[in-house]
Amino acid sequence: MSIFPRNSVLVPIDFSDQSVEAINVALEFIADASHLSVLHVLPRLNPAEPGVRWHTVDDNTRKEYVEKIFDQKFQKPEYQGINFSVAIGSPGREILDYAQKKQVELIVIYSQGPNSMGRFLLGSVAERVVRYSHCPVLVLRN
Repeated sequence: MSIFPRNSVLVPIDFSDQSVEAINVALEFIADASHLSVLHVLPRLNPAEPGVRWHTVDDNTRKEYVEKIFDQKFQKPEYQGINFSVAIGSPGREILDYAQKKQVELIVIYSQGPNSMGRFLLGSVAERVVRYSHCPVLVLRN
């Protein structure tokens, strides 16, 4: 018997080794990979960026590229059935909105911890998720 909910788990990733480990930890809690959602959040495009100005980069091409990278990186059988999504915006806000919309029961997130004055001024993604989430959050650290 697990103390963690098993029906709907969300893991936000940035494709770092630590976020991949968060996926593996979440897979230990659930019986079926189809109960696991993985979310990657891309920052909004700056209209002054060359790719945007030359019409070679847009949100759809960025999403397609990230989905292709996910499919390449997570080909092993234990990852089959994972629900992968890409959002665009502020990571903390997008994670919380996704979790609310999908009625997620647990968020498993990796935190790098405080590393500079920037965290004090801006707050970290993990801290924002823990603070405002409607469901339990499991924070993984080194």
